[in-house]
Amino acid sequence: MVSKELIVKSRLGLHARVATLLVKKASGFKSDIFIECKGKKANGKSIINVLALGANFGTKVKVIISGADEQLALEQIAAVIEKD
Repeated sequence: MVSKELIVKSRLGLHARVATLLVKKASGFKSDIFIECKGKKANGKSIINVLALGANFGTKVKVIISGADEQLALEQIAAVIEKD
């Protein structure tokens, strides 16, 4: 299992476009991917769950990944969340 705290850098937060990119990226991995924000935990492969986090610009999120390709998944998910 790997985890990392990240800051949402998109001006609009994890809104529909960014959340869609994140879920598409996450769905390409075998690992289980979860995102925690403001006391909520979301499945990173579910658009509804990711949007329900309500992660705005500047919000701190924690990504938790476990599985065979966890390190690569963490790098690529982090790149989506930290892209402005």
